[in-house]
Amino acid sequence: MITKQEFARRRHNLMQTMEQGSIAIVASSQELVRSRDTHFMFRQDSDFHYLCGFPEPNAVLALIPGREHGEFVLFCNDKDPQQETWHGRRIGPEAACEKYGADDAFPIDDIDEILPGMMEGRHRIYYEMGKNTGLDNQIMSWVNKIRSQVKKGAQPPGEFIDLRHALHDMRLIKSAAEQKLMKQSAEIAADAHKRAMQVCKPGMTELEIEAELHYEFTRQGARFPAYSSIVASGDNACILHYTENQSKLKNGEMLLIDAGAEYQGYASDITRTFPINGKFTPAQKELYNLVLEAQLAAIETVKPGNHWMQPHEAAVDVLTEGMIGLGILEGDKQTLIEQEAYKQYYMHKTGHWIGLDVHDVGDYSIDGEPRMLESGMVLTVEPAIYIPKDDEAVAKKYRGTGIRIEDDIVVTSDGHEVLSAGVVKTVEEIETLMSMSA
Repeated sequence: MITKQEFARRRHNLMQTMEQGSIAIVASSQELVRSRDTHFMFRQDSDFHYLCGFPEPNAVLALIPGREHGEFVLFCNDKDPQQETWHGRRIGPEAACEKYGADDAFPIDDIDEILPGMMEGRHRIYYEMGKNTGLDNQIMSWVNKIRSQVKKGAQPPGEFIDLRHALHDMRLIKSAAEQKLMKQSAEIAADAHKRAMQVCKPGMTELEIEAELHYEFTRQGARFPAYSSIVASGDNACILHYTENQSKLKNGEMLLIDAGAEYQGYASDITRTFPINGKFTPAQKELYNLVLEAQLAAIETVKPGNHWMQPHEAAVDVLTEGMIGLGILEGDKQTLIEQEAYKQYYMHKTGHWIGLDVHDVGDYSIDGEPRMLESGMVLTVEPAIYIPKDDEAVAKKYRGTGIRIEDDIVVTSDGHEVLSAGVVKTVEEIETLMSMSA
């Protein structure tokens, strides 16, 4: 878990990046209506969670460097026995100070009376416009109110600065505690993928496999998937973000599963592709081993001093050469790479940052150049090949097949660690595991 001390360090580090005489304001997520008077299960805003860990909606935190009465101020729902009887226990302002380290905490209903006074005299407001339009409007009304009192000596903030740049740069480098949680998340997801391989058989539906995945997530303490699970059989695997998960599993086809758990806020993201009947055909094995070779080559480039695009470049090199060898592409490898001919069958990049968000925050380039990898960054490596069933330019034996292999990788001081190494991925390992019942 993340300790109160680590949350405090994060807030301190963020305030160190803020210019003198400033205030940062961050809002929690709000509850979202699912249908009429029912709501989706609440999930906290990642930036808000990163800074304080407070788990409730309808909250706002303010960071005010140099404030005499405390730099971390939290506004949250007040205690209310009647509301708590219907909707669950609230933490309340008093416990927010005790449990979450707030220097000062107030009922959210008092924010209009209190926060504008804290903004007055501050030159800059660090804030992300557009995420919470209600709070956007409130802040602008507070600023305008202060401006209207300038002749009485009021000092309104004169500048808004986007909070995201500094905060998201901080989130990109994971602490030891974060890496531990991410490894746990990946291990839970790995067990779920293995379970899916072992129960899979022709005649089942994609939805049944999804249920097995989510059961294993929940059983191990990850109540929610990190994103909508993709369970795509046959040609469905050629749809990158397929989530219908309704088709029947057919003998002789492949099944692509892209599923990750969310554990204490942190995501995992794993993809495996395997034969529904547990045995690769020669053609499936050729395509699969090509993608696996590309993934292993890409993972080898993940280390400090290499840049963000090197895993992709390594994967593209292997995939293009392999597709030439299989007759899927024709021509000179380098020319085909320069022409991006591979994009017909591999149209996405080879990975993304991962953390509190499955597609986590952080710039991928700096000054127009790919970002250098540093110890503590966590990324996915996920090369693939997709050959739709109606592509008559490719040999029939390869058509209707989508294969992706994805792992979560943390950059270490001298190389990398595969957090999701617990789930098998060679042809032999997969066939062996699938021969054993769950």
